[in-house]
Amino acid sequence: MASLSQVQNPTSANQMLNDIEELTISLVIKNFNPNLLSYELLTMSGIVPADWELARQPVASPRGSQVSFKNGVNIIAQPNTISFVEGLGNKDIKSLEFANIAQKYVSKMSNAEYQGISISPKIIVPFTQGEEGGKDFINNTLLNQGAWFNFGNIIPQASLNLFYQLDRSQLVLNINPAKLQQPNETTISAVLFAGSFNYNLNDLIGDLRIKTLTNTINSWQKDLDTFRELIYQKFLQKAVSEKASLFES
Repeated sequence: MASLSQVQNPTSANQMLNDIEELTISLVIKNFNPNLLSYELLTMSGIVPADWELARQPVASPRGSQVSFKNGVNIIAQPNTISFVEGLGNKDIKSLEFANIAQKYVSKMSNAEYQGISISPKIIVPFTQGEEGGKDFINNTLLNQGAWFNFGNIIPQASLNLFYQLDRSQLVLNINPAKLQQPNETTISAVLFAGSFNYNLNDLIGDLRIKTLTNTINSWQKDLDTFRELIYQKFLQKAVSEKASLFES
């Protein structure tokens, strides 16, 4: 399955722009206080290995707390929610740690009142066809132009919110234009595909709730595979074909 980033930039045979992937597991917990998240709690409880180095000083407040590690794992707490985040980058998918840490958190905090879980993959796809490539992809490939398009002084910037009902969960997909800052201070147009597979746990109690939560965390890769299939085969297939044709010509 080819991704858009696997086709070379037609304007520069020496440049490759890789898609950026990030994965998040979010646990919804009734009456969860963000102040409960701390580096000391994570290491002393065994949720996080003691030899993990901090990337920056942890932040803690009633509105939100964050602990970030040099290996790319970020743990973010907000009222009623704690999230475990990791970028894929050049890592082997089997080496990702975010789900293992989420699993350990649930094991250590099994008495928390978990209400739901979301598996949220993101894919940022760079476009090299000019400064507005991402916006043009949404306007011209995903939408049918009509009278709405020619209004005002500039081309409108569109975003899409889509809802899919799957066998295992509901999938919410947000599609937005984006910009990627480059080391040379230039920016590259891109499209952000942000998904969220949502699972409700309210109807489950006791051990069954924890077992279902654990199984859902362990199945995160199924949701990632589904998300990649949707993005690359359903949304970007035409774009990949067109970009490959440009390069070949």
